[in-house]
Amino acid sequence: MKVLITGGCGFIGSAVIRYMIRHTNAEIVNVDKLTYAANPLAVEEANDSDRYVFEHSDIVDTDSIRNLFIKHHPDAVMHLAAESHVDRSIDGPSEFIQTNLVGTYSMLEVARQWFDDLEGRAKDKFRFLHVSTDEVFGSLGPTGQFTETTRYKPNSPYSASKAGSDHLVRAWHKTYGLPVVTSNCSNNYGPWQFPEKLIPVAILNALDGKPIPVYGKGENVRDWLYVDDHASALWTILTQGRIGETYNVGGNCERNNLDLLHSLCECLNQLRPVGEQADYVDLITMVADRPGHDLRYAMDISKIEAELGWSPAHSLESGLKDTVKWYLENESWWRKIRADVYQGERLGTSK
Repeated sequence: MKVLITGGCGFIGSAVIRYMIRHTNAEIVNVDKLTYAANPLAVEEANDSDRYVFEHSDIVDTDSIRNLFIKHHPDAVMHLAAESHVDRSIDGPSEFIQTNLVGTYSMLEVARQWFDDLEGRAKDKFRFLHVSTDEVFGSLGPTGQFTETTRYKPNSPYSASKAGSDHLVRAWHKTYGLPVVTSNCSNNYGPWQFPEKLIPVAILNALDGKPIPVYGKGENVRDWLYVDDHASALWTILTQGRIGETYNVGGNCERNNLDLLHSLCECLNQLRPVGEQADYVDLITMVADRPGHDLRYAMDISKIEAELGWSPAHSLESGLKDTVKWYLENESWWRKIRADVYQGERLGTSK
């Protein structure tokens, strides 16, 4: 099986490639534009494999993507390439519309044309897995969970662009018969995450003795999914998921942001203590809330558990501990990013 993966140098995409190299016999074509958040080091272990090829390309460039299909003859597509940081989407939504909407359209059109020309066994086994987010569903109240049939109600430029891409995927299945499967995941965390999201920002700021920012009152609730668990779920969905279906992927680790940061600081206190009288918790600092900040997300993952036999392997405690250890052991990587690319400044204030 040969899988064309878009965004394979990104946080989740690289985890998928590492998983596939370690646990499958699949061939991999990694297609990545190499934006600011891409990290070729995260897939370095794949470079020596004769099952791995990297292609530097932008998914918005339809002709380039079409040529890659002709060159590599993929049996399946795993579409992960996306702009994903909500704060950046508030400051500059245009790039999100281009990559997440126009780029998905480009991928669907090329895949449709490719699929239409396939015959026999090759046509029967072709799949297009579109990887999306729980943010398309909007905000939950204090109870309940998102299911695969929850009404879409995106509230940020990012989530709106992903909702639009989900609808395109559905339309290309219903109208053109493209064999698609869609996944919607909760908040990912773990090794190699570009340090602009909550958990890596908190770890890095804590290690530098800087304030750990938490939006508003810290009451916003998310379900936290360890990225390696997500990678195994995506492989399961690609190979076992039913055509035309959607599967929620979550970690069964629902926490509000303030409680999450307390747990994270506890890990840091254990693994990199700062002194008998010091506590990383003291660095937690409330800052102005994000515009349009959804209050709560929670995922019902009973469908993927029942149909495909997948469930997350990591608890939040074990996942946070592994994540903190990884950042402690890879300080040279994130120090370079903080020096050259992104210094951890606040984004998404809409000013």
